[in-house]
Amino acid sequence: MIGLHKHSTGASPLQYPIMKKYVRAGLLILLLAVQSCKPKENIVYLSNNNFGQEVSQARYQGLHIQEGDQLQILVSAFDEIAVRPFNVPTMTKTGTAGTETGSSSTSSGTASEYIVTADGTINFPVLGRIYCKGMTKKQLQTDLESRLKRYLTDPMVTVSLSNFSFSVLGEVKNPGQKTSTNEKVNLFQALALAGDTTYDANKTDIKLIRYSEATQKDEIISLDLSEASVMNSPYYYLQQNDILYVEPDRNKQIAVKTNSTVDQWLKYGGLGLGILTVIITLIR
Repeated sequence: MIGLHKHSTGASPLQYPIMKKYVRAGLLILLLAVQSCKPKENIVYLSNNNFGQEVSQARYQGLHIQEGDQLQILVSAFDEIAVRPFNVPTMTKTGTAGTETGSSSTSSGTASEYIVTADGTINFPVLGRIYCKGMTKKQLQTDLESRLKRYLTDPMVTVSLSNFSFSVLGEVKNPGQKTSTNEKVNLFQALALAGDTTYDANKTDIKLIRYSEATQKDEIISLDLSEASVMNSPYYYLQQNDILYVEPDRNKQIAVKTNSTVDQWLKYGGLGLGILTVIITLIR
């Protein structure tokens, strides 16, 4: 009887497979929990770096003039009377047939505004139409000074862009179109204007969308901001109308997909339960 009593309090052989299942399930849940608590990687900018080399190699090539750009151009020379015809208000076409836009200026040191038309030109007083699309400001300045030497002694030309803008989208704190009075804007300055990235941002795969004159279409460039070599990239400095898209990291993408799946299950599960309840009620 004593032996029988001891045997009845022990685990039945049939219970061992069930216990193993519970142990395996517990271990699986623990493994998933540990995996989900894994620290996020690559959250620091320029964490993999060789600053001495990369910073010395970074070069600013200047903005390239595009259709629709609003250029502020001021011509100056020693002879103030001779320079006046080149700073008077002009009428420039905006690219739409029959539509014109005036540019406000005076001959007393205020720059005239010129809009780059669809054919890539500006209508400059005296000189006529000048093709400038694709040029840098420095190249346009040199070209104008060369042309003006026919009329002026030692002409000096100043060119600036008055509508420099770009867009920052995705995992940033303040997305949208941004404008800057400083035309020399790099990737980090652009993100700063957007309030910096969020915690869920994937800093190793920032997408830069830029229109290419060569291919006549938008190009998508992937940039890794955790690498210092990005400072040596030809895409380190923005051009006007660039778009920066900061993707969410893998954890957030999985979370969004999981939440979407759960929502669908709850939606259709609730609908099915409601239909089942109605059927049971009718049968009774």
